[in-house]
Amino acid sequence: MSCNISLGRLEGCKDQVGGLNAIYFLNFDDATYTIDSSTEEASVVETTPNAYKYDLRGTSTFEQSLTSSRENGTTFVEQTLTVSLKKQDSTTHKEVKLLAYGRPKVLIEDNNGNLFVMGHEYGAEMNATVSTGAAMGDKSGYELTFVASEKQLAPISADAISAYNVTLGS
Repeated sequence: MSCNISLGRLEGCKDQVGGLNAIYFLNFDDATYTIDSSTEEASVVETTPNAYKYDLRGTSTFEQSLTSSRENGTTFVEQTLTVSLKKQDSTTHKEVKLLAYGRPKVLIEDNNGNLFVMGHEYGAEMNATVSTGAAMGDKSGYELTFVASEKQLAPISADAISAYNVTLGS
């Protein structure tokens, strides 16, 4: 791999928006990706792996931090997804527990239609806070934080969501 910069970048149009639309969880062993070396886009290897969709509204975020160490000669990316889910119920309690036990890969659909593959090589770890506020108008729900350490930025999926067998919640 060459370490030399190979391309500049023009100022882009103001045609993008922030925010996340939905996330899709995949069991770690259910989906394998290949990464195109020229575009760095991910393509799913298996046909129609199972994906479990969670709709998002509000303050959910996805951030990636690149860290390079001159001393160690390493570079890695820490990917952090924070998801706020309203309303507690026994079904979600069970699924949150399973997400914590597992090491899912996460497809993140932003409001521009991009699909980012979080934890595509090593999976993601989850921490959760389940809370009920003090006042009647306070939140009763879940705050889920997923963290993945990867060798590269989360690739944008070359596949449409139709490449997955999507299961919706109730």
